[in-house]
Amino acid sequence: MPTSTSTPGSTSLPARAWALLLVLCGTIFLEGIDVAMLAVAVPSIRSDLDLSTGTAAWVMSAYVLGYAGFTLLGGRAADLLGRRRMFLGWLVVFMLFSGLGGFAQDGWMLITARFMTGVAAAFMTPAALSIITTSYAEGPQRNQALLVFAGTAAGGFSLGLVIGGLLTQFGWRWVFFAPVLLAAAVLLAALRLVPKEPRPERVAGGFDLAGALTASGSMLLLAFAIVRLEHGLAGWPLTALVAAAGLALAGVFVAVERRAAAPLVRLGLLRKASTVRADLGALLFVGSFFGFQFVATLYLQELRGWSSLETAFALTVMGVDAILAPTLTPRLVARFGNGRVILGGFVLAVVAYALFLPVGPDWSYAAMFPTLLLSGLAFSLAYGPLTIAATDGIAEEEQGLASGLLTTAVQFGSAVGISLVTAVYGIVGGGLDGFRAALVVPVAMVALGTVVAATGTRGRTRPVTGTVTGTAPGTGASEGAEALAETPKAAV
Repeated sequence: MPTSTSTPGSTSLPARAWALLLVLCGTIFLEGIDVAMLAVAVPSIRSDLDLSTGTAAWVMSAYVLGYAGFTLLGGRAADLLGRRRMFLGWLVVFMLFSGLGGFAQDGWMLITARFMTGVAAAFMTPAALSIITTSYAEGPQRNQALLVFAGTAAGGFSLGLVIGGLLTQFGWRWVFFAPVLLAAAVLLAALRLVPKEPRPERVAGGFDLAGALTASGSMLLLAFAIVRLEHGLAGWPLTALVAAAGLALAGVFVAVERRAAAPLVRLGLLRKASTVRADLGALLFVGSFFGFQFVATLYLQELRGWSSLETAFALTVMGVDAILAPTLTPRLVARFGNGRVILGGFVLAVVAYALFLPVGPDWSYAAMFPTLLLSGLAFSLAYGPLTIAATDGIAEEEQGLASGLLTTAVQFGSAVGISLVTAVYGIVGGGLDGFRAALVVPVAMVALGTVVAATGTRGRTRPVTGTVTGTAPGTGASEGAEALAETPKAAV
């Protein structure tokens, strides 16, 4: 796939390159808005379809299982089968099953639709991300594109909370039909703007079917075990058994890949320190972010009695990253490098969540505002640069795999964060004490992430010179892509 042809040394992109980026950002916006709208609509869905508490929970969990279970396979499929083909094909699947959810009359139909929508996202999102990393020159241009992509993801989720609240007033089925309309618009634009690519060469040794089956099986089992954490100590033997089975199958996967003539995942990539640190950092950061947001939502709705729409508007300030990620963050990355910007985001997140720990039963919105604003600012500093770090220095033929690893980490992180805060809240017994105890989880996760980020910047005190608009590819922001650790010039 051709890279951007704009003048070297500049991040300014030609009109068609911007158009392509907007289409690809439409995909991650679609994913974010879809998840957020459903989160707001679940109470109405449960009431209308007379679903049990367990079934209603699975409406959300099914998406996570499908997404987390197949993201690694989806990323590699983009490399092996064609990024454009995977992107367009699975966008259609996403659109069809989202529409099916809107027609659901029973819980099982809704759960099936959400699972398949998650599977579609698992193939579609890494393909879109890898199209970006292979279409824009490594360095300032790619960094800018990835930061815009990251900001759009967060903006979609934040805006989805508000739109979901509004659409639910007209009927929860619109929460499923609206993404169909958006997906159709993205598909029409993508058919025109996403460049065609030569058919990937057939891999010597054939497709690694055993690796695909063991990878997906392991991811599904581990994702299921994480989702079950929300039950706390109830049913812990089953949770432990599922987790053990997932880890055992992961061991089988590693053994298969070592012997495969054409492995699905080159294990050397998993030994690349910068990539591993970035993926682990993304898991911890996103997990803490969604864990905190989940607790804040429960606090406002269950303890304070706010409506879903009032809660959505209150949390909208966290979407400030949609503005700052593509504007402020590129300049900070160019000046200080990825590593320091990521570390700054983690430190800011620790402060933000810690400020909410003494939350009271009648806190004013003014008392909550600093945490909400700082958490959005922290997201704008950390998430985009983590995306850059996770894909920087990776060979083009493995960009889909790198994107899949990052997306897998993000999905597992969100599942871990939400499940742990739910478990702690239940164990403590709910109420204000439960909220305060649950808030310790995001603080602990982001504090651990700060340690991980700090190890990547150790010994690197020289700031990155140059500005966003005057840095040549391969220097400045790219050189500053410390990736939480030293980034080799080529894949290990």
